[in-house]
Amino acid sequence: MLDNWTHWGNTASGWLGAGLLASIMLFLLWVMVRFVLSRLAAFARTTDTDLDDLIAHVGARTRLSLLLLPALYVGASALNIPVDVRTWFRVLAWTAFLIQGAVWGDGAISFWLQDFREEHGEEVDRVTTLRALSFVFRLLLYTIVIILVLDNVPGIEVTALIGSLGVGGIAVALAVQSVLGDLFASLSIALDKPFVLGDYVEVGEENGTVEYIGLKTTRLRRLSGEELVVGTSDLLNSRIRNYGRMNERRVVFSFRVASETPVDKLQQIPGMLRQIIEELPDVRFGRAHFVRIGDFGQEYEVVYYVLTPDYDLYMDLQQSINLAMVSRFAAEGIRVPYPTQAINLVPAQA
Repeated sequence: MLDNWTHWGNTASGWLGAGLLASIMLFLLWVMVRFVLSRLAAFARTTDTDLDDLIAHVGARTRLSLLLLPALYVGASALNIPVDVRTWFRVLAWTAFLIQGAVWGDGAISFWLQDFREEHGEEVDRVTTLRALSFVFRLLLYTIVIILVLDNVPGIEVTALIGSLGVGGIAVALAVQSVLGDLFASLSIALDKPFVLGDYVEVGEENGTVEYIGLKTTRLRRLSGEELVVGTSDLLNSRIRNYGRMNERRVVFSFRVASETPVDKLQQIPGMLRQIIEELPDVRFGRAHFVRIGDFGQEYEVVYYVLTPDYDLYMDLQQSINLAMVSRFAAEGIRVPYPTQAINLVPAQA
């Protein structure tokens, strides 16, 4: 009685057979995926190579729901159905396969990022690069998948579509050029690394420690505590002073002694400064010179180098030098002058 019912020239038993074929195909795919993945995962745990770990990680992202459409397409191949319906079955099956491929590709990217972090650690100079590269790889992956899907949809000319998108893309690019500028600036930071997370930078009149580098903004933590948010493209268009890249800090300071200081004391002062500085740790003496005879005293200039970029250490060393200078000058009878001005009053003549 079922064979008396037909649709598209296929009897009920034919439809049931196609459904059974699709079900068997789906079951076989499910069993194969589960069996292969479980065995591969167990094997990957016993080896030190990354390839089997990659395959196991990517395979674990296989979605049973995406296998349904290819199974239905296999079942439909046993039926006599219209060409346009068969075409759409093929399109849907191919779309499901491409989506599954995108999921696998996304899994491969995440595995690469995870493996890279485990190998190199959470080094701050790699965080921005990893984030930017993963974004670019995923964008390219899904763009290719969308183009391949559209290429198989009847009635859509991908070449013409890409051409029209190119024209429209120019208009869109003009509309969002600031966003695109920040995006490319972020990629430039990731690749060129003018600064990384944790660096203390000075941008124009602003300064702070880099806490976050995003695709749109970069965030600095100022010394006073507040967060400063700067557009990434604006950041690169400015001159950046990166104090985090300093190997050592060059320090120049000057001071005066009283004009009436004896010549022999003036000659001893550079040696005093050398002795004071060389007794301190993490510092290298540069020079000390009597540079000019000033209006308010004899002026000296001193140069030394702090061997680390630590600002707090620099301030501690400068304080130690100042205290030692005050102590030595007092012991030697050398006076540090204050700006003074003498006014002589001449009595008016009667």
